[in-house]
Amino acid sequence: MTQQTSSPPTRPVTALGGIRVLDLTQVMSGPYCTMMLGDLGADVIKIEQPGSGDQTRKSWGYAVKGEDSRAFLSLNRNKRSVCLDLKQEGDLQDFYALVAAADVVVENFRPGVAKRLRIDYDTLSSINPRVIYASISGFGQTGPYANYPGYDLIAQAMSGVMSITGEPGGAPVKCGLPVADLGAGLFCTIGILGAVIARGEDGPGQYLETSLFETAVALSVWESTEYWATREVPVALGSANRMSAPYQAIATRDGYVTIGANNEKLWQNLCKAMGAEHFLEDQRFIDNNRRMAHRAELIAALEPVFAEKTTDEWVEILLAEGVPAGPIRNYSQVLDQDPHVKARGMVSFFDHPVEGRLPVLASPLRLHGTPPTIRKAPPLLGEDTEDVLAGIRAHARSSTGSGA
Repeated sequence: MTQQTSSPPTRPVTALGGIRVLDLTQVMSGPYCTMMLGDLGADVIKIEQPGSGDQTRKSWGYAVKGEDSRAFLSLNRNKRSVCLDLKQEGDLQDFYALVAAADVVVENFRPGVAKRLRIDYDTLSSINPRVIYASISGFGQTGPYANYPGYDLIAQAMSGVMSITGEPGGAPVKCGLPVADLGAGLFCTIGILGAVIARGEDGPGQYLETSLFETAVALSVWESTEYWATREVPVALGSANRMSAPYQAIATRDGYVTIGANNEKLWQNLCKAMGAEHFLEDQRFIDNNRRMAHRAELIAALEPVFAEKTTDEWVEILLAEGVPAGPIRNYSQVLDQDPHVKARGMVSFFDHPVEGRLPVLASPLRLHGTPPTIRKAPPLLGEDTEDVLAGIRAHARSSTGSGA
């Protein structure tokens, strides 16, 4: 009897090939979400207001050659731009036609705006029951803060993040990165991917939402743990860690080095690297709980030792002893000089019709079978309107049998 073997299934070229996303978002959280979906292969159609488009096109960041700012260019690759005025009935009907063939709709209007425009989930799911509708807002669709403006700074302030950022005793400081904005985009992406899997081949779509405020609260893992365990309000610790010590930046002869001696073995290795084994017998530092309780004294004891050598010398010494360590670098050193950034391909490029060849941060995802790709530069405003609308109109004619 001849044994028959089946060929392995053909792997798709991209992870989200065949998934169409209608992107109604602006500024950062939503565009970051849809850019990640585009990097993974989704066909992202960015719906923009005629004449103005995304707010970041002209009013944010740095414009160099053309009208589009570098802020816009950094968040909108792998997308097509279609201009539709959703307050006009004809354009709204064109949008509905796009919805009929879409898998995902993403919006970040204030709560209530989508319903007023007749592009809310209930309306769109009646057109396409399989559509996945994702909303990002400042504070969620319900609750006493629902109608507050959705800004990263405000979310960081009201979530507690600013209260624990900065040096001890200093003024409140926002995190240097827009963690609420970017985090909401990341959480929304995860939700969309989960909804796509849940939908399967023939299931219904669903509505999902997240917010900048809830994102910032959800990222406060150590702070909530500290508060619930001690009932003491967490405060700013500079670069220190809430759960272990020493785990922070320490001044050297010419700068700073970061060290991560966050367990007993690493603490022992650190003391050996410093030539300060007598710290191991000091009752103030005998275990992690006591080192945290005496953190100020601990760092004061370490600083004179670290002041004896340069940052590079300490990094070499500490790594040789198995102690996690690294220098604090600026973005010129990271983006232009860092050999690991280059080896990992974290800076990529695209060719823009106006700006020319531009650098861009690559996706940090490493899908070895279906890797993220940069296939298309950020679109000019409305550059794909004619092609996309011609396609849906042709499809509509063929569906009704009126096309020749």
